[in-house]
Amino acid sequence: MSASESSMTAASAKVAPPPLAFRLAELCRSTSWDSLPASVQERARLHVLDTVGLALAAHTQDFAAPTLAGITAAGAAGECTLIGDSRRLAPRDAALANGFLMHGLDYDDTHPASIVHPSVVGLPAALAVGEHLDAAWNDVLAAYVLGVEASIRIGAAAQGGFHHAGFHATGIVSHFGAALAAGKLLGLDAAQLVAAQGIAASTASGVQVFLEEGAWSKRLHPGWGALAGITAAHLARNGFVAPTRPYEGRFGLFDSHLHDDTAALEKLLAGLGEHWQLLDTAIKPYPVCHFIHGCLEAALELHGHCSPDEVRQVIAWLATDTLPIVAEPAAAKQRAATEYEAKFSAQYVVAKALLYGRFGLAELTPAALSDPATRELAARVDCRADPETRFPTYFSGGVTVVLQDGRELRRHVPINNGAGTRALAAEDIKTKFLANATLRLDAPRARSALEAILTPTPRSVRSVMQILAAPEDARA
Repeated sequence: MSASESSMTAASAKVAPPPLAFRLAELCRSTSWDSLPASVQERARLHVLDTVGLALAAHTQDFAAPTLAGITAAGAAGECTLIGDSRRLAPRDAALANGFLMHGLDYDDTHPASIVHPSVVGLPAALAVGEHLDAAWNDVLAAYVLGVEASIRIGAAAQGGFHHAGFHATGIVSHFGAALAAGKLLGLDAAQLVAAQGIAASTASGVQVFLEEGAWSKRLHPGWGALAGITAAHLARNGFVAPTRPYEGRFGLFDSHLHDDTAALEKLLAGLGEHWQLLDTAIKPYPVCHFIHGCLEAALELHGHCSPDEVRQVIAWLATDTLPIVAEPAAAKQRAATEYEAKFSAQYVVAKALLYGRFGLAELTPAALSDPATRELAARVDCRADPETRFPTYFSGGVTVVLQDGRELRRHVPINNGAGTRALAAEDIKTKFLANATLRLDAPRARSALEAILTPTPRSVRSVMQILAAPEDARA
């Protein structure tokens, strides 16, 4: 190689952009609670409130007790709170358990463009590590926001590719978001934060095979990511040598999980530190897969406009990319038999909403699932690609009811409730929290939890978690 060629190579090396993991590490190091915009601080409190309420409500479901029993049997006792329970666990086990509870109902917030449930990524690790360290509540919230930010940006860069390849996106990104949230609280330097992300690349997984039979495994994904992320942060803190290009490197995350060039890496960095993705995250008004929300709303609007006997066919309009998850195979979706199958069945959800004009947790009970009228109508629901969809910006959807006499009744929802200009107001989020929290806590304790989370008064995370721990007699 000539001297000029060597000089050019050296110059190229000098101007090479830093690894993506380093950019996220820089953001993590430079961000504090006080540096966040007031709008982000306000939304952070509301999203944490919503997510904690879901963890409390999850205790009422049949999946909770056996899973928590398994986690505690495999784990270790410690000082960290298991939300809605009297047991205390070691930090990683508490993060696993709380992440499981937060995502268990599939009622948690979603960032539409990235198709990620971000709060269940950032919160379990931040709460567990923060409680272990006796950190300030606001420092825990800042770590949570950083975990949310990273997870959304990684998901956005994949452009839906994780789902197409058979992965649950939240299950993937949770490892990275949790590593950064934990690393922030542990005081990792930039190189250690890069290493934590490099380690997370080897644990990130979460296959979607649960869709075949309504299995419980999806519920574990964010908690498992929290456990792995905390582990990664501690390994990095103690000098573990890890890859520095876990995202864009050869056989890195996007190469290994997408198997093509569909990743838009620029979306991971666009507006980093200037535009906070939490502000674009939607809180769910309904406890079903967010992909179904548009046509669910349309069905609610059509309730009462005809009798079931008048209906020849129902067409549910959904974004093309979502059909394999919530509409196919049609025969199986029309016969949803479990609560989890129903959450991912547009046929079931639309039929139930059309018949009864409501959809909440009560519509997912065994009695609701076995309702003959719902089963009969669900068999007449045909799901099709929506030509008017605004997905992935919004979870648009519509319903057309074809009557026996040939007339058609139609509604279309371009922006689903809870997203964009239809974001839930603070009072709506508080109402949702209290409805969920009081399924596990008495009303005064639920109200105390709400005030502790939302009131901008300096406090420790342990003071908040103490309220969220249910007394011994509350355990099922």
